[in-house]
Amino acid sequence: MLKDLVLKNRSYRGYDESRRITREEMLELVDLARLVPSAANRLPLRYHISSEKSEVDAVQALTMWAGALAHLNLPYEGHRPTGFVTICHDTTCGQNLMDVGIAAQTLLLAAAEKGFGGCMIGSFKKKELSELLGFEENIVPSLVIALGVPDEEIHLVEAEGKETTYYRDENDVHYVPKRKLEDILV
Repeated sequence: MLKDLVLKNRSYRGYDESRRITREEMLELVDLARLVPSAANRLPLRYHISSEKSEVDAVQALTMWAGALAHLNLPYEGHRPTGFVTICHDTTCGQNLMDVGIAAQTLLLAAAEKGFGGCMIGSFKKKELSELLGFEENIVPSLVIALGVPDEEIHLVEAEGKETTYYRDENDVHYVPKRKLEDILV
């Protein structure tokens, strides 16, 4: 069952905008993410949910997607996420990037279980996002997670040599190379 969720959990860059993810659905995902382990149990993570279309559009404008496919300007108009969760650090609790990864992966696996998809976005305008969302100085955004119903086809393929750059074919099918198990064992 976990393997199925891991395989279903891809970095989606295309969404069905006719089905909006609700604030309540995102709250369920964040509620699960808050239960994950935290280094020294400092619990520095804070979450901001963007579900209203105007705020979702404003967050979208501050994100940069798919660096290897920048020429495509993803996600396409009409196929954008319908919600965002911004994971922040409360600097009064200390900082630990490991916590962010654990929480984000848990949130996305929970989303996959519910039929949603998402994409972790580390490339965004931090200062502008903090201002837009009204964060206090001690709340620093670390990661933006796009959410919605996936509306694109993604395939995992075997990596050829050292090349692991994802790509799209002429039908806009997204391919993600993965190394073989024997190639990652040391």
